Amino acid sequence: MKAIKLTVAQALVKFLDNQYVEFDGKVTKFIEGVFGIFGHGNVLGIGQALEQDSGELIVRQGRNEQGMAHVATGFAKQNLRKKIYACTSSVGPGAANMITAAAVATANRIPLLLLPGDVFATRQPDPVLQQIEQPYDLSISTNDAFKAVSKYWDRVNRPEQLMTTCINAMRVLTDPAETGAVTIALPQDVQSEAYDFPDYFLQKRIHRIERILPTEPMLSSAFELMMKSQKPLIICGGGVRYSEAGEQLKIFAEAFHIPFAETQAGKSAVISSHEFNIGGIGETGCLSANLLAKEADLIIGIGTRYTDFTTSSKWLFQNPNAKYLNINIARFDAYKLDGVQVVADAKKTLEKLTALLQSARYQANWGNQISEAKQRFNEELQRIYHISYSDNFIPEVDDALDREKVYKEFINLTKSRLPQSRVLGILNEVLDENAVIVGAAGSLPGDLQRAWQSKGEETYHLEYGYSCMGYEINAALGVKLAQPEKEVYALLGDGSYMMLHSELVTSIQEGKKINVILFDNMTNGCINNLQIGHGMGSFATEFRFRNPLTNQLDGNFVPVDFAMNAASYGCKTYKVTNEEELRFALEDAKKQVISTLIDIKVLPKTMIHGYGSWWHVGVAEVSEKERIQEAYQNSVKHIREARRY
Repeated sequence: MKAIKLTVAQALVKFLDNQYVEFDGKVTKFIEGVFGIFGHGNVLGIGQALEQDSGELIVRQGRNEQGMAHVATGFAKQNLRKKIYACTSSVGPGAANMITAAAVATANRIPLLLLPGDVFATRQPDPVLQQIEQPYDLSISTNDAFKAVSKYWDRVNRPEQLMTTCINAMRVLTDPAETGAVTIALPQDVQSEAYDFPDYFLQKRIHRIERILPTEPMLSSAFELMMKSQKPLIICGGGVRYSEAGEQLKIFAEAFHIPFAETQAGKSAVISSHEFNIGGIGETGCLSANLLAKEADLIIGIGTRYTDFTTSSKWLFQNPNAKYLNINIARFDAYKLDGVQVVADAKKTLEKLTALLQSARYQANWGNQISEAKQRFNEELQRIYHISYSDNFIPEVDDALDREKVYKEFINLTKSRLPQSRVLGILNEVLDENAVIVGAAGSLPGDLQRAWQSKGEETYHLEYGYSCMGYEINAALGVKLAQPEKEVYALLGDGSYMMLHSELVTSIQEGKKINVILFDNMTNGCINNLQIGHGMGSFATEFRFRNPLTNQLDGNFVPVDFAMNAASYGCKTYKVTNEEELRFALEDAKKQVISTLIDIKVLPKTMIHGYGSWWHVGVAEVSEKERIQEAYQNSVKHIREARRY
């Protein structure tokens, strides 16, 4: 056996640099580089190894550990999970900052490799700086908190453990059914320990991402279910994109006249204008999809997790005879809703089902309903995209609570009368068809799934498995790293911007231009709508000064100049209060070579309303307010109508 004497960190770096994936016969390097913020827990271990010989790995500097991990997640997601960045942090708060990002990756089934430093394995200097001591278990450190949000977790307490740890990490990272966050905790003393690593551990390794074929019994069950269906409806989930099955989905839908709706992760697998694409479905779904969903007698979920937003808390599918056919690489998801399970690759399954159904001359029986639903939606789309403010203006989401007072105050303060839906309409019109939009939280994901028209494939990048405020700007950099030839736009509210935008500075440092479209309504508007829509008042969701008379947060709005903030980082910035300024800013931003931020003041409460959906949220069973009592009774009614599991 040939062996090479290396530190644990040096061996880890060499290993990571030599990992490849093969998909449909194409071999690509799996780990492009490492994002790092160095502290005492990793700088002399992994930091030294990367300085000495990083191979072909690109080392990039993060500004916030959570932020840089969001960059890595955005990069992997835009690469359809076939290429990643690893992230290294110091022990303690640096590691803890990545826990949220780990949860984002795991919830969305995106590969993310985290390499946090850890406390000393020997315990000789304990307690070290940033160590939390638990008297009942001295083996616990901050990194144990990753266990709840990781698909694989390990701690390397001895050098020889690194080898099995790394192999298992790659097993999970490259498994489309099991992927998510992988955490390898690295005690800082062990990182620097040497060991004679066998050369076969460090050799080039190719991990095949296999297309798992459906078995004959699976196909037979699916075929029988399809043949009994008159009005099937497809839900196109993220698995369609990761399987690169968009073209096969089009063929399937066209062959049998089956409409397909989109989840947040599935949107832009096929362009929105396709004749059988009926748009977003569920709580944040659009008019056409939710109309047809209520009549469908077979729901064909392809690569979807069936979240509460997708199914409208299992209430949307009102046909009492509705059945479920679940095509999913993950057996866990295939079992949901008691569906018939096809645990296999989406593309291969669609190919085989297409052949079977064509031989049987199957056709769905929607008649003109698909085209009629799309026509109604297109008319509605034109209406909401062209809403303008006027006297006695009533917004789409009408809470009827201090509306006129809020508008008067906002307009006096900002001079802006721009509704959010109108801004989105202009964006959808002006942005290039191959530009990528990135979003995650607040009211924008709902508006985008309901109304955004994807003109190009793989141009809609939404993180809605965890809906993490602060993902948007940081992940936009990851998308830009994945596809530097495209314009990338982060769409987010003022709340998300203030939550986390650290890697905007990194985009300047790296010369990777991103565009930030900031919707400032001085409110956490989505949750403001939620509380008022369920009988509450506006409570601690608007951004207001504390009122010394009431000692409550019900003073005036707190104005923030976000353009000035971004300009201090080196961004090209724009302030927008009307349509002319918006159109100029969007066109001028395309000409820039540095990152841009467009600070748009949008009227509060001007989001797009829901379409025939319901969301199960916890409403107080007992309250002094009549409106909350009514909201509770409405919730009880819908629960009775919803599927139990």
